[in-house]
Amino acid sequence: MVPFAKSSNGGNGAVADIDSGSGGSTPRKRADARRNEATLLEAAASAFATSGVDAPVRDIAARAGVGVGTIYRHFPTRADLIVAVYRHQVEACAAAGPRLLADSSTPHAALAQWINLFVDFLVTKHGLAEALQSDNAAFETLHAYFLDRLVPVCAHLLDAAATAGEIRPDVTAFELLRGVGNLCIGAGEPRYDARRMVDLLVAGLRQGRNTGPR
Repeated sequence: MVPFAKSSNGGNGAVADIDSGSGGSTPRKRADARRNEATLLEAAASAFATSGVDAPVRDIAARAGVGVGTIYRHFPTRADLIVAVYRHQVEACAAAGPRLLADSSTPHAALAQWINLFVDFLVTKHGLAEALQSDNAAFETLHAYFLDRLVPVCAHLLDAAATAGEIRPDVTAFELLRGVGNLCIGAGEPRYDARRMVDLLVAGLRQGRNTGPR
């Protein structure tokens, strides 16, 4: 992958340089660095979703409020940034599962909300699809990483809803995520509402909750 072009703009944006900061405790600086990196990755994800993975680096920097040099320093190639965005999106989706289960009125409500977040992730992922399907070695482990992080979260939500008697017990997390993924193919088609179809799929888990394994 071709490295980002360097810029004399440096890192003098509204968001502090990810490496910057003198004084204060080391944990504080590390926390600030994580927040600043998250801001940068969210900006990149937004740019990728709207403009594709070839979105100009200056546009990503402007969204994040940093200089182009800051992006180049931490993500020397576009592949590095794509991988970081993908992993950041996966981690955010994974972390939401337990939080939704604790805060929602029912396990099924938590599952439905989490699936909506998963759909949002897939929309961003489709923006990365062409790059992720390339033969670049940097992308080889991402599919396994995706499954390792998200399948257990979905399984936990499904188990909670099944234990509560809200859904049928014979649907696996892999099946559900694969089904949602298939429904999201072609989400950009004007006559096709992928989110509505996913809602119907999740509702169908409740409609068949008294049906045992077949």
